[in-house]
Amino acid sequence: MFAKDIYVARRRALLEKMAQTAPQGKRGIALFVGNVEAAAQYKDNAYKFRQDSSWLYYFGLDEPRYAAIIDLDDASETIFADDVEIDDIIWMGPQPTVASKAALVGVGNTASYGSLSLAVTKALAQGRNIHFLPPSRYYNTMKLASLVGIPEENVGKVAPIAEDGGRHASEELVKAVISMRLIKEECEIEQLDDAGALGQEMHTVARDSIRIGIIEQEIVGKMEACVLSKGWGVSFPTILTQHGETLHNHLHDKVIEPGKLMVIDAGAENNMHYASDFTRTYPTSGKFTKKQRDIYQIVCDCNELAFKMTKPGITYQDIHLAVAKLMLEDLRSLDIVRGNLDNMVAEGIAGLFQPHGLGHNMGLDVHDMEDLGENLVGYDPDQKRSSQLGLGSLRMARRLVPGHVITDEPGIYFIPALIEKWKAEKRDKGFVNYSRLESYYDFGGIRLEDDVLVTADGARRTGPNRLPILPDDVESAMSS
Repeated sequence: MFAKDIYVARRRALLEKMAQTAPQGKRGIALFVGNVEAAAQYKDNAYKFRQDSSWLYYFGLDEPRYAAIIDLDDASETIFADDVEIDDIIWMGPQPTVASKAALVGVGNTASYGSLSLAVTKALAQGRNIHFLPPSRYYNTMKLASLVGIPEENVGKVAPIAEDGGRHASEELVKAVISMRLIKEECEIEQLDDAGALGQEMHTVARDSIRIGIIEQEIVGKMEACVLSKGWGVSFPTILTQHGETLHNHLHDKVIEPGKLMVIDAGAENNMHYASDFTRTYPTSGKFTKKQRDIYQIVCDCNELAFKMTKPGITYQDIHLAVAKLMLEDLRSLDIVRGNLDNMVAEGIAGLFQPHGLGHNMGLDVHDMEDLGENLVGYDPDQKRSSQLGLGSLRMARRLVPGHVITDEPGIYFIPALIEKWKAEKRDKGFVNYSRLESYYDFGGIRLEDDVLVTADGARRTGPNRLPILPDDVESAMSS
């Protein structure tokens, strides 16, 4: 956990933000429900526990079956959880009391977990607003539906509480939480650098383990062992594949073949639950072919352009579009596309080759806070999400400010089914040279990703040492 003062200050700031939504006496309560253990095959064999990230942000206690209420009118705080009984002690040993753990994060009032329903029922009877966040776990969905007395399908809907007093997740609370968690504090930046160091170590293990003839799973095992020895685990299921044209390929059953490109998209979650997310693409034989190097260099240049453009005041949507233009310009030099660059960007032609966005927010989640609503997290109020392939998948489009942590992850993929679909539907409007593209159907894909902190005057990459990314440096690292 962080120091007690950090959690106290965060909750105080949340109170101040929520005070702007209604006059005193009309604000209601903010209800936070932490995660519980989830059975894998049976009750006593649970999946590895992972606490809810917003709970961790405001209350820090990394244990199951905790909840809390912040009274937005009188500023009182109560944590709801149960002390262990003798049956628990037999299996777990003596445990600190709930009150002592609550004191570590600056909360003085505690009550049993079962009394949470009484507290919420009382607030409802008084006609008070019940603010809660949309949950990501099904248990929390059922719990909130039961507590507030609403259908389960309403729990994940986000709308202003002022409209009906709280028959759904609170837009006011969601926006307040997002505004805080988007801007990383110095203590969080230290944790993100730590997660970056661990992520870079796991990627180095992966690169050094590439051998013709072994099964991909062997590398994944070494990577994840590296993370588990020093951190909580991976921040998302590892992507390691010689079929990079499948963007999220989690199959690791292929034998490594010569002459292929291996995409490794993987991240670490450290013991404080902050995440890293890096991607590198390696030639399995240790050397790029001419054709591979040509495409790799384009992606590498796009990655560098995005980083150089990243600074306060610019929108990440504009950076995405600048990257799309550079990508199309370089693909035009290879005669893969033809025509006016600005027109191609406007028509979304880059989406054929990069059908995802340039990046997303990072923090306690690898896709930070997207459980609270992707558009609310990633878009400013004056921005509208595009319907184009690629640009429409941009998860972070906001105007950048110091403290944002985002990914910079351009890619080029040759997806035969997508190319054939565009060709049949004439989606390219004459810009794509399909006869040239046919020779890339067995190419695969390339993605290159770094995590980037927006600073007062520009940006810096997180982690202590950047993974090799220039093609010569990659080949040199693989040869050594």
